[in-house]
Amino acid sequence: MREVIFDTETTGLDPKTGDRMVEIGCVEMIDRVETGNSYHAYYNPERDMPAAAEAVHGLSAEFLSGKPLFSETVDELLEFLGDAPLVAHNAGFDFGFLNAELERIGREPVSMDRMVDTVAIARKKHPGAKLSLDALCTRYGVDRSHRVKHGALLDAELLAQVYVELKGGRQIGLELASEPVAVASITEGDADGATPSNSRAPRREPRPHMASAEELAAHKEFIGSLEEAIWTR
Repeated sequence: MREVIFDTETTGLDPKTGDRMVEIGCVEMIDRVETGNSYHAYYNPERDMPAAAEAVHGLSAEFLSGKPLFSETVDELLEFLGDAPLVAHNAGFDFGFLNAELERIGREPVSMDRMVDTVAIARKKHPGAKLSLDALCTRYGVDRSHRVKHGALLDAELLAQVYVELKGGRQIGLELASEPVAVASITEGDADGATPSNSRAPRREPRPHMASAEELAAHKEFIGSLEEAIWTR
């Protein structure tokens, strides 16, 4: 199953009062494994950047002034999103800004039926616990040491790891290959009984595991020396 984990950065908290989306980051997962495919974009919000918002994500109005308008690259974003479920932390916030930008340019909003909210999942799984992305990273051992400020793609990458843990988990850092591991073909010099070349596991030399004649004799002598052994009753 294909899913897209995404995050946004904005000029404020409410698109209904004129706040705009200025960054989006998306990470593709298939069967809860990151594929390495991602999408990232900055947008010119055509307005100022409040100091409080800039302090969170570090994106200034000057920096964003040279970026494209949302309308100029929207087709690239929608192509990446496809029809996959969209996973976000406090997803109502991100969906609200994404759909506000789509509606602003006369495009159809993304259906809320596609929304997967990791805050809701975490609240159900850890009632009463802190539910911020930072808190969940700490709980699940997800390394966020490189996160100095909020960034949409970085936060989406962190959330992808947290999401896997919330849905059942896997060992952090364990990379699951989507294809069988390649194994070298067996050469003529390989021993009989070697692993076929199409095996998923690399060939290992047989390991000795049978007791030697001396060990068997010593064991027999030891067993004979036991008094009132239970197997002789």
